[in-house]
Amino acid sequence: MKNNNDKTNVRRGFSMKTTIALIFKFLATYIASWIAFRYMDANPLSWTILVAVIGTIGNWFIGDLKILPTYGNIIATIGDGVFGALFAFIIAAFTINFNVSLISLTVFALIIMAVEVFFHMYLCREEIVGPRSKE
Repeated sequence: MKNNNDKTNVRRGFSMKTTIALIFKFLATYIASWIAFRYMDANPLSWTILVAVIGTIGNWFIGDLKILPTYGNIIATIGDGVFGALFAFIIAAFTINFNVSLISLTVFALIIMAVEVFFHMYLCREEIVGPRSKE
């Protein structure tokens, strides 16, 4: 039986809260991608959407599900910003129509970090992710 007072029991799988959290994460990443890569570097809209999708998925699995429960909010926030910029850089390295600059990568990472610090607080408060249990 699940004890409702035990904060270490985190819901597993996808719930409505997880779905809403992922939608919010995508929208925040898309806005950061649009500002950094569409507005600053004049990249095509399709590439900014692709960066947002890959950044959302990558940061969810790496930053939110692996790093956040183990190392906490600050490390996960920095990791999400760095990984997001790294994903964008890798996409730019392998494509012709998507170009990035050091300034746009930095702006992208900083916007992601500014949002993620509060997003991680929400994830932990709502118990969407939490400390890893020692099973």
